[in-house]
Amino acid sequence: MDTAGKVIKCKAAVLWGPRQPFKIEEIEVAPPKAHEVRIKIVATGICRSDDHVLEGLMKDKKYPVILGHEGAGIVESIGDGVTNVKPGDKVIPLFLPYCGKCRGCAEPKSNFCYTSEYVFNITIISGLMSDNTSRFTCKGQVIYNHINTSTFTEYTVVDESSVVKIHDDAPLEKVCLIGCGFSTGYGSAVNLAKVEPGSTCAVFGLGGIGLSVIIGCKIAGASRIIAIDVNSKKFEKAKELGATECVNPKDYENPIHEVIMNMTDGGVHYSFECIGNTDIMVSALLSSHLSCGTTVIVGVSPSLSTISFTPRLLLTGRTLKGGLFGGFKSKESVPQLVSDLMAEKFKVDGLLSHKLLFTEINKGFELLHKGESIRTVLTF
Repeated sequence: MDTAGKVIKCKAAVLWGPRQPFKIEEIEVAPPKAHEVRIKIVATGICRSDDHVLEGLMKDKKYPVILGHEGAGIVESIGDGVTNVKPGDKVIPLFLPYCGKCRGCAEPKSNFCYTSEYVFNITIISGLMSDNTSRFTCKGQVIYNHINTSTFTEYTVVDESSVVKIHDDAPLEKVCLIGCGFSTGYGSAVNLAKVEPGSTCAVFGLGGIGLSVIIGCKIAGASRIIAIDVNSKKFEKAKELGATECVNPKDYENPIHEVIMNMTDGGVHYSFECIGNTDIMVSALLSSHLSCGTTVIVGVSPSLSTISFTPRLLLTGRTLKGGLFGGFKSKESVPQLVSDLMAEKFKVDGLLSHKLLFTEINKGFELLHKGESIRTVLTF
């Protein structure tokens, strides 16, 4: 492309500080350096973890920053040494990278790459590329990166470990959800929990990730899928995607874990916390059967939050676990997930509640805050 090797001026949604509206700014995006890829973003979803940064809940985050991590686009140019993608390829940026060399990538049961900020907090502290510089500037000021991706911009630059080629015919406005929400929820059911046919499940939180958990539980053959949320407006969609029952904790005087235990003869086989609330994490644990239940923490909690419970909750046989990106090894799994979507082995249409222009990003977050959206996709 004729922009290769040149600085690109484009529009981006810059968050100048916590609890401020996004501002659509003209930014400069530098060319990719060695082993980096510059991507023209076509579509990107709004995820609750982006909102955590917006609300100032990630105390180690630096501002100004370009958020977004659930995107899809087309490679504009590549730096020296990049061999896995080429200009013109359709790609998905990976918030959970895959270098293929570290122990995390080599371990069959792990999907953690040691270059990820979630492991060593390198990027989350600096908000910079591996050479400690940024590819974004605005009004002469450095703009920080967000979890290896930064997709709330017309162009972004990522490390080659944080991008993967997908099918040439992939519908980018749908497959962008595979970059986070769908894969995280679906994989939590089929990979992390390993839901079995005939089992009982409880899903706490019916946003895009929780509903994706329901899709995974249904595909895995669960006999009962109990959907739990304080917003009853979400129940119709939950049932449409596979929930067998819906529960609003506000409708009961007893704690929600007691309600679930009474409904399921002592607790479910599998429970999933999809919100990022530590109190609900404990409720999900208590909702699982004391001798054989498994609870999966899926939601991302604020950076300074902690969880507290007596170890005796686990001593009887319960399992508590967590995982990012649904346990999928990102670069290995994303192309197959895209192909499966195109082959209609699963559908994400039910998760797409709103489609807005990129410049309407603040409206998208308003819909999230009001509980009126499942997944809003921004298009450029």
